[in-house]
Amino acid sequence: MTATDTPRTEGALAGLARFCYRRRRLVLLAWIVGVIAVAFAGFGFGAAADNDFSGGSSDSAKAQALIEKHFPERQGDTLTLAIKAEKGIDDPAARQKIEQVIADLDASPLTGPVTSPYRDEDLVTKDRRIARTTIPLTAKDVKKSEVKPLVTMVKEASGDGVTLGLGGEKAEKAETPPQGSSESVGIVAAAVILFIAFGSLVAMGLPIVTALLAIVAGIALMKLVGYLVPSPDFTAILAAMIGLGVGIDYALFIVTRYKDALQAGDEPETATVKAITTAGHAVLFAGTTVVIALMGLIVMGQRLMTGVAVATSVIVLVTMIAAVTLLPAFLGFTGHRINSLRLPRRTSRRSGAGGVPARERRTLAERWAGVVQRRPLVAAVLAGAVLLVLAAPTLSMRLSNPDASVQPHDRSSYTSYKILSEGFGPGYGAPLILAAEVGSDHTDLGPVVEAVGGTEGIAHTTPPQFSKDGQAAILMAFPRTGYQDEATADVVHRLRDEVLPKAPGGDRVYVGGPNAGTIDMADDIGSRLPLMIAVVIALSLVLLIALVRSVTIALQAAVMNLLAIGAAYGVLVAVVQWGWLGSALGFPTEMPITTWVPMMIFPVLFGLSMDYEVFLISRIREEYERTGDTRTAVARGMARTAKVITAAAAIMVAVFTTSLLGPDVAVKQGGLGMAVAVLIDATIIRMILVPAVMELCGNANWWMPGRRSPKVTAVQGAEAGEEARA
Repeated sequence: MTATDTPRTEGALAGLARFCYRRRRLVLLAWIVGVIAVAFAGFGFGAAADNDFSGGSSDSAKAQALIEKHFPERQGDTLTLAIKAEKGIDDPAARQKIEQVIADLDASPLTGPVTSPYRDEDLVTKDRRIARTTIPLTAKDVKKSEVKPLVTMVKEASGDGVTLGLGGEKAEKAETPPQGSSESVGIVAAAVILFIAFGSLVAMGLPIVTALLAIVAGIALMKLVGYLVPSPDFTAILAAMIGLGVGIDYALFIVTRYKDALQAGDEPETATVKAITTAGHAVLFAGTTVVIALMGLIVMGQRLMTGVAVATSVIVLVTMIAAVTLLPAFLGFTGHRINSLRLPRRTSRRSGAGGVPARERRTLAERWAGVVQRRPLVAAVLAGAVLLVLAAPTLSMRLSNPDASVQPHDRSSYTSYKILSEGFGPGYGAPLILAAEVGSDHTDLGPVVEAVGGTEGIAHTTPPQFSKDGQAAILMAFPRTGYQDEATADVVHRLRDEVLPKAPGGDRVYVGGPNAGTIDMADDIGSRLPLMIAVVIALSLVLLIALVRSVTIALQAAVMNLLAIGAAYGVLVAVVQWGWLGSALGFPTEMPITTWVPMMIFPVLFGLSMDYEVFLISRIREEYERTGDTRTAVARGMARTAKVITAAAAIMVAVFTTSLLGPDVAVKQGGLGMAVAVLIDATIIRMILVPAVMELCGNANWWMPGRRSPKVTAVQGAEAGEEARA
């Protein structure tokens, strides 16, 4: 064995590992006290979530700014009561039920005056079977728990030929159940996978306990950071999934290396130092790559997505610190007992320097690498073709935000949407609010109203309403299509690009409202996403080149990761947007991809893919420096990492898949996309493309400007050639 084979036992990481091992009681106490203190501050006094995605220079942002400035009375939230009576709302029994519900809503301390549809003919359809009314909320920050009784009351009042539904953003949130036990299911699944991989309850428990402590501290810190950089409410769920996945994975890699060192005859302290200076070193690089990828979200220019980037980066940073400080302390307590409480299993004989598997007992992963390496071009072409086919649906991806139309059909908000769509058209739930600056003389907006009303795709418009200060006016235009329809976005663009510029005074009119805001956000993300991808790839390449000291391998990793993420996007579109197996996976109906999902999962997945690349390539690099033969290095590297990478990927897939058990369709999309990408990365990429492409590149894999390949002794070269032929 050459000097390059021996893990470094000096340096900052080695010193840190020794300190944490020898002062394990102090380190553990510091962690426990620190987590309790941070949890008390974060969960008790942390910043509230911020779900206001408005702002910027888009048309909808300018319209919203005008409304907030000149129409303060319109700032409160509202609910919408939808009514459908089979015998008509004038049927005595139906009228008694409807009026009772309206009276109960009007009497609530949360609501303002409620206009009865019996007093306003505009609130009733011509056949008088369907009616509606708007219910203003008196407070701006109404809690879900306060609105829930109203939703329940309306829902329970349905029956005897009368169907009632309460809609609106507050109603949707009120009847959306909490995420529930999905994280617990993920932890149980991770525990089972770890137990199968390690065969020991002690070895299984270390990664889980380390990850859980890191997650509690990370989420609490995230809430405190929210005062400086606010983030939306889905951030906590997303951060918990990412933290649980990477936290367990990072600890898994280190514990595996620790067990290998013990098996090679090292004492626990030496084994801990070796584990931290090898796997721990890779963990720091991998975690830094994830953080860099997440911070790429800042390029999107979205205020709240910057908050998501910072918050999730905090989680990853804490898990990294836990892996190289808390875990060595735990290893100090376990020592040789790491394999205690284990499953009885037949042990396999090992021989050769450094614990390399004996030639006559080559592992399945090593034999599989040999199969791929014998037909590398065929393997690469087939794997690439599969990935491109999976990625093809990405070309038809549409972005939007979930509304009542894509909620589970047993919810009151969906009932409200169905009734209003039937009676007043599908566009009633997707109104466009046109805001304009006007002079004190109430500039004539008649030409604008006429032009908008005559636009193809607009069902009807309302008369303009002027502000009390006479400086602004608003009118509403209802499209013929719904919130999630692509035709609605076409109408918005048509109004802005063709209709308003030609109408007198139309240059001062902005098309806004929640519907237009979602369309603007989707357009903005679509235009900035390529820039974010380029920035993330460039920064990650620099970091990976610094670690593996090879431009070729870094470029290979970037391309392969892009293929894996593209395939994940394609599967997501097929399931969510096209509806393939959508109902089986918990999606109530076909729907566009939520606007934040593609830009969020790209940096996460790119960073996680780099994780596996780092752990695989670092082992391959060690073998290459020992033997000087790429084929042998790849086969041995895969043999030594296949089990741990497979276990790590299985944990990630299990954790991300548990999001499908939750109620939030947007979080489900993110979890599904990340689970598919990790699965593809651990199978098609790591098991087929990596060995095939590295075999095709040969010694060019290790190309680095200004550096020559490592020298190999004659004995090493002979051994490598013999094993390659075998």
